[in-house]
Amino acid sequence: MSFPIPTPLEWREAAQKALKERPIESLLHLDADQLVTRPLYAGATGVHPVFAPRPSDAEGRAWDLRTQVEGDDAEAVNDAILTDLQEGAASVLLSGGVLADAATLERALDGVAMELAPVALDAGFAGIEAADALAAVAKGSPRAMLRFHLDPISAFAQAGGSPRGIDDDLNAAAKAAVRHSGVYPDASLFLASGRVAHEAGGSAAQELAFAASSAVAYVKAAVAAGLSVETALKGVVIGLSVDQEYFDALAKVRAMRLIWANLSRAFGVETQAIIEARSSRRMLSARDPWPNLLRLTAAGFAGAVGGADVVVLDGFTRATGRPDAFARRQARNTQLVLMEEANLGRVDDPAAGSWYLDARTHDLAQAGWAEFQTIEAEGGIIEALNGGVIQPRIARARAVREAALKNGAAQIIGVTKFVDPDPRQAPVESDRPSGALEERTRNPGQHFDLLGSGFSAAPSPEMTDRVEPLTPIRFAAAFEEAGQ
Repeated sequence: MSFPIPTPLEWREAAQKALKERPIESLLHLDADQLVTRPLYAGATGVHPVFAPRPSDAEGRAWDLRTQVEGDDAEAVNDAILTDLQEGAASVLLSGGVLADAATLERALDGVAMELAPVALDAGFAGIEAADALAAVAKGSPRAMLRFHLDPISAFAQAGGSPRGIDDDLNAAAKAAVRHSGVYPDASLFLASGRVAHEAGGSAAQELAFAASSAVAYVKAAVAAGLSVETALKGVVIGLSVDQEYFDALAKVRAMRLIWANLSRAFGVETQAIIEARSSRRMLSARDPWPNLLRLTAAGFAGAVGGADVVVLDGFTRATGRPDAFARRQARNTQLVLMEEANLGRVDDPAAGSWYLDARTHDLAQAGWAEFQTIEAEGGIIEALNGGVIQPRIARARAVREAALKNGAAQIIGVTKFVDPDPRQAPVESDRPSGALEERTRNPGQHFDLLGSGFSAAPSPEMTDRVEPLTPIRFAAAFEEAGQ
């Protein structure tokens, strides 16, 4: 049985009739990037097809299911790592005091075959020391899959300063990358992340541009320190956030592949983007943590369908403290269901061919590239942060979202709509995140760091290159505080 296909004019007439007194233009929606979402997409709207698959094989496990483990006690961290790896995780993202020295880290990684299970770091300003410790624990095994994740730019942007000076931090990170790349050829060196922009309330295009400009800064620094352009490019992992708005999130991941293709061609070496997608923390609720399970499922879906190479889902209790074993198990099992029961990785690029998602991917790629060009014209990511030109743009994007939540145009389920009057709390391992490593470079005036597991602080008198920080937020916080 076939159904007649209406023409665009017939659709418009039917839509106008259904809208009664409202104009058809009321179906158009603008986002923080001033991009338009239309009510209808079709071949007549001039959509160009996009094919942006992850480079990994879709047979078996399409993406790397990465568990996040943090803590100061090596034995407890080791038990958590081994449990997660035995129960379905493929790699681990480590943070906390266990990264402080090689001896502690070695105990935390006891029994972990780093030739099979990649180990990634999240150490902020202490990234070089943590990388040295990880390199020592790997004992020179050339097949060890180490993910050093050096990212001083994100640490600088979030803290609003640098203990050594951001230029010195960047040069030191580049020298460390050169040192470790010669011993560990399969290692990745830098994490060029846009998450700091996202978690501060930035738009999708701003996050893409921040990641792209950070990547350029790391590649240039690594080449100046002695790496080849190809090695430097292949040593960069792109970090993005994925949230409950899964269509936009998956289109953002796809858009990053288009942006990366332009970047690598500009450097004269075409390489594939390696994208690590982590679930957003600004989307989480604290008063009622249980709806976070749905948000994290949507974020995992976005990362998988969008074609991320690595997906990291946070614990659903993250907004109130460090997730315990139950929360980590929920995060792990969510991905396992998406991977092994929903079979989301069986198609290389599930979004390809959707008029709407291809159009959205194109729009985000173009907007992200335009914002990236603006940052580069301002002297690059570090100069743009030092000049205070990125921060106001992100603040404006944050204000757009906050206004939509305030006037009811947007909702947070369980926070602004369908609020449980008597929510059931969930346990956390600690109401304060691990911070022994980060405290070595931060002052005592600390606040909870929504990006990493350490502490973040306003720049102390010892810090240099002071700038306006990109402080992480939670959109639910204002409503939760008002309702107390």
